[in-house]
Amino acid sequence: MSVTEQDVRAAAPANAPEDVLNWVAEIAALTTPDAIEFADGSQEEWDRLTSLMVESGVFTRLNEEKRPNCFLARSLPSDVARVESRTFICSEKEEDAGPTNHWADPVEMKATLKEKFTGAMKGRTMYVVPFSMGPLGGPISQLGIEISDSPYVVCNMRIMTRMGQAAMDLIAEGKPWVPAVHSVGVPLEEGQEDTAWPCNEEKYITHFPETNEIWSFGSGYGGNALLGKKCFALRIASTMARRDGWMAEHMLILRLTRETTGQQFHVTAAFPSACGKTNLAMLQPTIPGYTVETVGDDIAWMRPGPDGRLYAINPEAGFFGVAPGTSYDTNPMAMETMKANSIFTNVALTDDGDVWWEGIDGDVPAHLIDWHGNDWTPESGEKAAHPNSRFTVPAAQCPIICSDWEAPQGVAVDAILFGGRRATNVPLVAEQYEPAHGVFIGASVASEVTAAATDVKAGSLRHDPFAMLPFCGYNMADYWGHWLEMQDKLGENFPKVYQVNWFRKDEDGNWLWPGYGENSRVLDWIVRRATGEVEAIDGVTGRYPKFEDFNLDGLDIDEAHWAKLFAIDPDAWSAEMDDTEEYFAQFGDKVPAAIREQLAKFRERIAAAKA
Repeated sequence: MSVTEQDVRAAAPANAPEDVLNWVAEIAALTTPDAIEFADGSQEEWDRLTSLMVESGVFTRLNEEKRPNCFLARSLPSDVARVESRTFICSEKEEDAGPTNHWADPVEMKATLKEKFTGAMKGRTMYVVPFSMGPLGGPISQLGIEISDSPYVVCNMRIMTRMGQAAMDLIAEGKPWVPAVHSVGVPLEEGQEDTAWPCNEEKYITHFPETNEIWSFGSGYGGNALLGKKCFALRIASTMARRDGWMAEHMLILRLTRETTGQQFHVTAAFPSACGKTNLAMLQPTIPGYTVETVGDDIAWMRPGPDGRLYAINPEAGFFGVAPGTSYDTNPMAMETMKANSIFTNVALTDDGDVWWEGIDGDVPAHLIDWHGNDWTPESGEKAAHPNSRFTVPAAQCPIICSDWEAPQGVAVDAILFGGRRATNVPLVAEQYEPAHGVFIGASVASEVTAAATDVKAGSLRHDPFAMLPFCGYNMADYWGHWLEMQDKLGENFPKVYQVNWFRKDEDGNWLWPGYGENSRVLDWIVRRATGEVEAIDGVTGRYPKFEDFNLDGLDIDEAHWAKLFAIDPDAWSAEMDDTEEYFAQFGDKVPAAIREQLAKFRERIAAAKA
């Protein structure tokens, strides 16, 4: 027997409001699950669901002495990452989605989804998961409810959001909430045995900006299934933010404290993938006098505060990080954070019940169980962990988590950083000339394509404006316009924007900048700019530090080496501006006039450098 409206009402907490009950009953009637549970976020629920998944083969319990309360999951090879090709913005007008999103007509997509979701949860339990993005009840926070037929999703959502009864209590008070529906898309007939990772080959990750709805079908993995993450926190939230006068950004947040004065500075930063975002969020400064604390590693929601400054929260409660390459050498704080109460997905399993991935500390083991569940040795010739394998860990366990990371009002932002992976021509750090130039810096972010990419020539540039290309829920050019409006609204209080590049190489292919903890030297200069202690000099891409003002103590960097970090080739920049102009052209007349003016000013600076 499938779940009835009476079953929904019997399972719901006593204070579940009528609109929630009606919606859940409607989804139950469509998807016909065998059972229903309202998630309360309790330890008992976690223990029960994790034990259920161990019994069913979805989870492997890790060594309790080495990784207490930790579990390993293995997905199917067809379900290992976000599927951008199957991610849709279903706005009423196609132009509102813009040329960089996949658009679908909302009426047609709803008809398709109705067909896909009909009976999709048969033989399964429907979980109703109320959650808060951001601290419970905070002025920047938002509420949602995800319906899912995956216990893996429920447990990950417990780590990644403030999930359970406390969120339902706020919804019961009449606070608005975002409805999100998810199914792995694999109904079970009576007596049919389930698989360890149910998912459907056909996938739909759909967003309806006008109604704040999210519908996801077919995937059990990551950002496709944990709908509070990219779907809500960026795609839907960015449209909400534009309507309501705030900002939803793909940015880390860190606090930098000057030990001598106790001054606190907050920096947000947006980088495309493989550009050191998590490492910066958990930075270990190499220069004395500073401590860094982590507020967030991935997403920032920012809203003007009562004093007219911009305040940021991390809307997430956990870190959903890429495992390969993470080690005590590259990111010791992440390694410490994942010691307990964590879920690992698609990493390798050691013979003593611990996790392993390429780039982790220590010698390569002689034997592992790889992410497919097969025996693996160093001679196997393929990676033991999937390149996009993940750890889901509670942010509160990070040894350097900021004492104010859950402050409801957020932290006041002093500077915003943009950067990409650029071997040439982009200086170590450059400050905006004026606010609109800061938006131009974000709009023209590009990273060099590595040899691993098969669709584009290695060394060519891949544009990723604001590191938001896959995550902006509306037309990217309108999004730039929203940034300009926020700058106008806050005036002098809007944080200055900086372009950074840790990835310069010399003519022999050697790194010019040591990176990692040494990036604290760049932050040091930025905060000294904020306090007016140092001046900047004008350059082509922005305003640069003076050699004598920059803390290089202990580094083998002389003036000649410094010059290489800031060298620019005007001809190469001229060609890049042609490329940028071509990129902007796809947005037509939606590109704000101020952005086109900044492009013209950039060309003038290039011409002056050639003269």
